[in-house]
Amino acid sequence: MARPLTYSQALNEALALALERDPAVYLMGLGVPDPKGIFGTTLGLAQRFGAARVFDMPCSENAMTGVAIGSALAGLRPVMTHQRIDFALLAVEQIVNQAAKWHYMFGGRMRVPLVIRMLIGRGWGQGPQHAQCLHAWFAHVPGLKVVLPATPSDAKGLLLASVADNNPIVFLEHRWLHNVSGDVPEGYYTVPLGRARVARPGKDVTLVATSYMTLEALRAAELLAPLAIEAEVIDLRTISPLDTATIVQSVRRTGRLVVADLGTRSFGIGGEIVARVAETDPTLLKSPPARVSPPDLPTPTSPVLANLYYPRAIHLVAAVRRQLGLPTDPADLTPAPTARLDVPDPSFAGPF
Repeated sequence: MARPLTYSQALNEALALALERDPAVYLMGLGVPDPKGIFGTTLGLAQRFGAARVFDMPCSENAMTGVAIGSALAGLRPVMTHQRIDFALLAVEQIVNQAAKWHYMFGGRMRVPLVIRMLIGRGWGQGPQHAQCLHAWFAHVPGLKVVLPATPSDAKGLLLASVADNNPIVFLEHRWLHNVSGDVPEGYYTVPLGRARVARPGKDVTLVATSYMTLEALRAAELLAPLAIEAEVIDLRTISPLDTATIVQSVRRTGRLVVADLGTRSFGIGGEIVARVAETDPTLLKSPPARVSPPDLPTPTSPVLANLYYPRAIHLVAAVRRQLGLPTDPADLTPAPTARLDVPDPSFAGPF
């Protein structure tokens, strides 16, 4: 039976279930038992399961990641949190050279069942060092799985699947999603890694998105509907492994492709998706594909610059209109000077 939960409540429930089911699971990381509980996702867990299984760590990302990897090699199943993906850069050597490589280097005899939660996304003046979306970096590394749920039900099911997986997994949560609500099934269930979701069926254009951009793609589909344009929205859910088959199947029906990405344009997941479609069958596309993403610039702190930096549903609509040969007005893409597009809704009270 499903009931409405927020994204953060769904993650909290998943963590509690994982701790209940398997004594090898433990939670660690900066701020895990904090009164704010990492957007509420870890609230109450330290009180319920004890400080030996839910605990804070010193502000040393490289060291704590090494501790998590070592315990995973010893048979535990750590779920570690870096409160921003930017902070995890201090632990890239541990993640890329250690966690991702052990299974391969030891002929499959060693495994690192580790989940690393990282926060991504914009909001409230985060700026160049606190709001990057570097998911494509980790997806480029063989041996890592990269998960980006967009809905509360997927957040719960994908996190439980990640904890049960025997591989190191980078689990990315966009900070704008934690207060989004949706129906979430009760009890334990998993959502398969590497399987995309058709979030909205359509026949005229395929919109491929992940994480928060899935919400923008769904808004774009609503804006296109009065124009008699039926957009199919695909939520990737994971980018490594990438569900190429679902994307190609959709493009085969629609003949058009627009990819909405969180990260900067060059060398990103959008280019990878376009390449895979073209390599599968270049005759599928009726018009050149489009990538809608932030520009190749550092993330701005200024609200004025942020308003011009991040893509929104209207940018996806404009990309679809261009593919269909319909006119677009550049003025429609420029927000009002008083707009604060780095604040998603009134419930968002700050960056933490």
